[in-house]
Amino acid sequence: MSQFFYVHEQNPQTRLISQTVAILRSGGVIVYPTDSGYALGCLLGDKDAMTRISRIRHIEHDHNFSLMCRDLSEISIYAKVENQAYRVVKSCTPGPYTFIFKATKEVPKRLQNDKKKTIGIRVPDNIIARDLLEALGEPLMSTSLVMPGQEFAESDPEHIRDILEHQVDAILHGGYLGEKPTSVIDLSEGEMEVLREGAGDLSAFL
Repeated sequence: MSQFFYVHEQNPQTRLISQTVAILRSGGVIVYPTDSGYALGCLLGDKDAMTRISRIRHIEHDHNFSLMCRDLSEISIYAKVENQAYRVVKSCTPGPYTFIFKATKEVPKRLQNDKKKTIGIRVPDNIIARDLLEALGEPLMSTSLVMPGQEFAESDPEHIRDILEHQVDAILHGGYLGEKPTSVIDLSEGEMEVLREGAGDLSAFL
């Protein structure tokens, strides 16, 4: 049975954030709110938790996970970011974007795209997610909570509780979120390429 935390959307309770961090550090899988719906998350180096997430979503081993980062300085540890790309990313974060970069050696190979050696990076504009990342002090390995057969990420935490309370360790109720997937921008080859048009202004990339 998972923990179910009602987290204040504008002023997240420090106690609940700390409990969530403890759950992650003990090998847990969590459901938490982002600016593009709810997501599944676990520690970057936790292979077993990653396997559990893959089972929940029925995804293959070559699925592209993302790193949810707290700020730009953290991005530079895990992604190779050129100066021009850095300026663009700085102007758009935090926000509903997933940026694709070449991965550094700090990213486990199992998280990288097999052929391109890339990784997706996000800096979310959601207060709960940002407080959680700040308290954790490292990125979350993350993927949108899109259940098998569905097109969009889950938006209703009560429904998430009904379907996943025996498969995850904590669910953070951070409100009812609309269906708004991130825009995906590939910056791995020097040029900017929009791979998916989602939420967020794309004028800087076109």
